[in-house]
Amino acid sequence: MDNNFMMIPTGMINKLAITEIINCNEATSRYGLVLSGLEAKELVATRAESLSSNGRIEFSGGIINKLIMEFCDSSFISQFNYAITLNELIETFYCFKNETLDEISDDDLILLMKKYFDGNCKGSIELLQNRELETLAHNIRYGINDYEDVYEDRKNFYCEEDHDE
Repeated sequence: MDNNFMMIPTGMINKLAITEIINCNEATSRYGLVLSGLEAKELVATRAESLSSNGRIEFSGGIINKLIMEFCDSSFISQFNYAITLNELIETFYCFKNETLDEISDDDLILLMKKYFDGNCKGSIELLQNRELETLAHNIRYGINDYEDVYEDRKNFYCEEDHDE
């Protein structure tokens, strides 16, 4: 069987991903954020688990680096919660790539995640997942043109009350 795909060992890909993550420390250290080799390895493992659990494959490994670079200046992330938050953001990213039916680019989803995380969520991953991104996914699935405006839609979708008089 002739196959045109070149198989690169997973271990080699993971080592490269870990190196790329560690290289981000140069930029993130100005915010007091640095990942150890073990934490970088855990992020790569989280990515693999998230891809698998969401039935996704990935041909490039830049999502972790993009999340790191986008979120490193958040006032809600400190060295204390940095690795944990990144692990949760990786899981959230892949889950909502599915939930938004791949209708939104990786970069746009990351930008919206950051906007909501720093905005109304005030650093809460739970609010990001269960409120903002759920509303975003709902808006996309139901064809709402201004799907990014989760705040406006929430007023109409979640807060409507019947006032029978």
